Amino acid sequence: MSQKHLDTVSHAAETPDAEQPWAELGLKQDEYQRIRDILGRRPTGAELAMYSVMWSEHCSYKSSKVHLKQFGEKAPASDAMLVGIGENAGVVDVGQGYAVTFKVESHNHPSYIEPYQGAATGIGGIVRDILAMGARPVAVMDPLRFGAADHPDTKRVLPGVVAGIGGYGNCLGLPNIGGEIVFDPCYQGNPLVNALCVGVMKHEDIHLAKASGAGNQVILYGARTGGDGIGGVSVLASETFSDSGPAKRPAVQVGDPFQEKLLIECTLEVFAEKLVVGIQDLGGAGLSCATSELASAGSGGMRVELDRVPLRDATLSPEEILMSESQERMCAIVEPGKVARFLEICEKWDVIATVIGEVTDGERLEIFWHGEQVVDVPPRTVAHEGPTYQRPYARPDWQDELQADAPTAERLKRPVSGDELKAALLTLAAHPNQADKSWVTSQYDRYVLGNTVLAQPEDSGMIRIDEETNLGVAIATDGNGRYAKLDPYTGAQLALAEAYRNVAATGAKPLAVTDCLNFGSPEDPAVMWQFAEACRGLADACQVLGTPVTGGNVSLYNQTGETAIHPTPVVGVLGVIDDVNRRTPMAFAEEGQLIYLLGDTEDELGGSAWAQVAHDHLGGLPPKVDLERERLLGEILIAASRDGMIDAAHDLSDGGLAQALVESCLKGGRGARIVVPQGTDPFVLLFSESAGRAIVAVPRSEELRFTDMCGARGLPAARIGVVDGDSIEIQGHFSVALDELRTAHLETFPALLG
Repeated sequence: MSQKHLDTVSHAAETPDAEQPWAELGLKQDEYQRIRDILGRRPTGAELAMYSVMWSEHCSYKSSKVHLKQFGEKAPASDAMLVGIGENAGVVDVGQGYAVTFKVESHNHPSYIEPYQGAATGIGGIVRDILAMGARPVAVMDPLRFGAADHPDTKRVLPGVVAGIGGYGNCLGLPNIGGEIVFDPCYQGNPLVNALCVGVMKHEDIHLAKASGAGNQVILYGARTGGDGIGGVSVLASETFSDSGPAKRPAVQVGDPFQEKLLIECTLEVFAEKLVVGIQDLGGAGLSCATSELASAGSGGMRVELDRVPLRDATLSPEEILMSESQERMCAIVEPGKVARFLEICEKWDVIATVIGEVTDGERLEIFWHGEQVVDVPPRTVAHEGPTYQRPYARPDWQDELQADAPTAERLKRPVSGDELKAALLTLAAHPNQADKSWVTSQYDRYVLGNTVLAQPEDSGMIRIDEETNLGVAIATDGNGRYAKLDPYTGAQLALAEAYRNVAATGAKPLAVTDCLNFGSPEDPAVMWQFAEACRGLADACQVLGTPVTGGNVSLYNQTGETAIHPTPVVGVLGVIDDVNRRTPMAFAEEGQLIYLLGDTEDELGGSAWAQVAHDHLGGLPPKVDLERERLLGEILIAASRDGMIDAAHDLSDGGLAQALVESCLKGGRGARIVVPQGTDPFVLLFSESAGRAIVAVPRSEELRFTDMCGARGLPAARIGVVDGDSIEIQGHFSVALDELRTAHLETFPALLG
């Protein structure tokens, strides 16, 4: 942009009637008017660019924050919470002076348009969020949702997403320890690519995103700024796709994992020498976000010389520089006396670093371009005082009809004979949602760094964080959009309950929650009702389980035309284990171990895997949630693991007991003989998805101690079988060889994806 065409602050004041592209930038007319009211004039082009990206749905949470505030208002008291909602990521105390930070975010829309780079930069962004808290990133996870497994577009999107996650994460040297892959036609055109990262630090190393101390220098470091991702995720994730594809197609950000690796090591060395007052990564909304959020959270103002920003493309205008979402960039606030050392460390790591401004004692964010002022705004109005919408919401007309369509024996034919039950079990084990995912997970390095203790397909990923004491953390992510479609309040609670159960099954104590709330358009009252109910359900459940929400992400507009995805709240739970050597795996590994079923099984097939696989049916109510029972089950699993009473544990969720047996038997290479209790329907026993249940393998020497503990605590525990042989035998009904099961379970993904 040439000097004579520069839209300066003074020029804006002199030309109040100049036309501006506010609608094209995603702003509503009343939002544009509010910007004019805040500034007392029309915004400059650069100011308009900043407000448009920072007031986007993705950055400002304008439709969701009225509901998200419950996570703070209802938060249970927690001695572990060190940093909560509002920072780059939450931080919890895990003992021995260690703190762990973790967060899950979405990169859904970019991953549909450009699967490889969309997914890769999703990993890069969440890793920088964790780094910005002062932590060394130690592991990633990836909860994924795709359209129908056999749809041609799934074969375009899925391999690219997986390659992007693996390519970026592997290059960073971070193990990928868990996640999910779910297929459903509702995600056609709107895949969900959620990414979680966990990092470790000492308590004294926690850093926050704030710019304080007049005269302190603002340093931009990392990659050069380019034209990729201009308006990218901030605008792209704030609009529904049309039936013909994305309405807006800005360039998706392009990632460079080797640059990010240098950035990580450089930043950790800067932290170690205590050179930083405040720090922020550049993700969605780029420099617009970093400068406004740092200034807003600090004690004064900020002055930035935008023409000092190192560029990959010299033709970029101030607006484009402010909106660019180029990857691998950070912004630090550094005292003047420490700038030289900061720059020296950056040079050592071959990281470009430039002083672009300073903290002022004023109250404004002022940005200059070759000496001309192009931005003069109150930073809070950009970063933290965007619009707040009380979107109308209403329970949809079709909800009653959907819930009335329960998968009862009268409505849906159930398997009765032994042959039918066996066929149902094999069909379920081979369905893409339940089949072995090693075609995907083998593309990820799960054990790099040498501290991975458990990884997929275990119930939770687990990482050792202290090699001397063996202190560790376990993380699980879960979410069932089918349950949430039937009842979003209960569905969100079931997502939390399953992740909580998965962590406890490995022997770790659940501490805290992060969430990624994936929904359709907030302009649809039915979708907003789903969102409001899911938030209410999750906040209520966190209260009972004592696991506060530390932060997360909202992804709206996951919708094509009038068709929204199933409401999909993905919940991540982090737990701590004092000694990872006491962990409990899921595999049945020893002949003669006794198999116990913990919890109550009822006829609960609404939203179940069986109903989906056998009948393509979705209706009825999801399984009931008993949160006190979930907490009790968790306590039993943790105590049994700690005291050596169980050798294996596996939670029961999608696919019920049948699927849990398949997974535990195949993982350990051992069969199981199961006795159906008298008076029990074998179909319900095998395929019900009642919550609050797990199977455990108990050594015979520990049976009395284990059952006494369950009895004393009031947890139903039924001995249903024994680890034995090379088949799963449901006595009196059918037997299926592990070799036959393995073939069915393993061959699905290679056949689908080659």
